[in-house]
Amino acid sequence: MSQLPIRTLAIIALVLAAAASRMLPHPYNFTPMGAMALFCAAHFKNRGWAIGLPLLSIWLSDLFLSNFVYNTFNSGFVWLYDGWYWPYGTFALIAVMGMFTLRKVTVPRVLGSSLAASAIFFLITNLACWPGNTMYAQDFSGLMACYVAGLPFLGGTVLGDLTYSGLLFGSFAILQQQIPALRAVKA
Repeated sequence: MSQLPIRTLAIIALVLAAAASRMLPHPYNFTPMGAMALFCAAHFKNRGWAIGLPLLSIWLSDLFLSNFVYNTFNSGFVWLYDGWYWPYGTFALIAVMGMFTLRKVTVPRVLGSSLAASAIFFLITNLACWPGNTMYAQDFSGLMACYVAGLPFLGGTVLGDLTYSGLLFGSFAILQQQIPALRAVKA
């Protein structure tokens, strides 16, 4: 088995550190997941790595959170929580978007992509919790009520995506200045 290049290892380390930060206390939705998807999309040429690494990192942190932090809410070991495919699919979509918007990494592109990631997450995950939910009428007004109910969480999503994008992209840019081997083309 060949060894992974130092550039790939640095990206993996940054993404895993971001995922581990989910264990720290934080405001609702202030998480690194959207930023991890964008960061991997920007720095991996291989689409499997670009989509797979953030999803694997999210799953590993979910596994820990579900079974050790929030285990009192579960009746056994949780491999995947109910409805997991909605947020995971959303983060895969964010990575795909990032493959196009972050072909060249610039501050305005990272900011725009981060804001778009927040919007995509908000729109899809709130849409996903509406059908069949007895809290909301099953018509357009109920869907709008579901989106309104999600608004208090949108701020945390936006701040999390912007903060973690800044940390991931900024840290990697600093590392690239210090370590020439990290300046190579996409992994």
